[in-house]
Amino acid sequence: MAALRQLVLNIRPEAAPRFDNFMPGDNLELLLALDALARGELPEAVVYIWGSPGSGRSHLLLATVAEAGQHGRAARHAEAGEALPDELDGLLAVDDVDRLDAEAQIRLFSLINQAREGAGTVLAAGPAAPGQLALRADLATRLGWGLVFGLRPLNEADRATAIHERAHALGLQLPEEVVRYLLSHGRRDLPSLLASVDALDAYSLSLKRPVTVPLVRDYFSDKVTK
Repeated sequence: MAALRQLVLNIRPEAAPRFDNFMPGDNLELLLALDALARGELPEAVVYIWGSPGSGRSHLLLATVAEAGQHGRAARHAEAGEALPDELDGLLAVDDVDRLDAEAQIRLFSLINQAREGAGTVLAAGPAAPGQLALRADLATRLGWGLVFGLRPLNEADRATAIHERAHALGLQLPEEVVRYLLSHGRRDLPSLLASVDALDAYSLSLKRPVTVPLVRDYFSDKVTK
């Protein structure tokens, strides 16, 4: 529990993405693979991660680039809309591949070929498995040539634990019915849940009221009307 608490306390909006502030849940195999990749110990030319918005795929790409840099490896991160390099040198992490324009898709295709020839590693991420992406067929095929990981969502118990531990970090006592309400009525991805706890803490302090289900309803009602 102590290790989990430290993990959750580190998940702050202002914290730089790192491996130690990502709650793995059932994604430990992926986290270990990315750690090996960052260290240069993963014998794969292409790694692809897919998951829904808020699942943590962007966090993991940034964390892998940061960790690679700590180990003295050349690594860079690129999002859709940013220019991709002509030549691959080390680790290249490309986020939101589904949003790449036609020119960028051609360039990523070339970079993956370079990776397979030993120039480095391409780590990519998107919202769906390679075969379900609206990309050039040859690019989608190459994204599926290496390791492919589908991010598994946190289970209910993990989400509830994260909410409680975040509240504990704020000195806030959340009744179980409040936690159940957040899980049932709010967005279920971890960043949104933790942001809701932060917001409820500030909201309750501003009104000098304890956090109860009626207060949570008032908070969400205020958000809708503003």
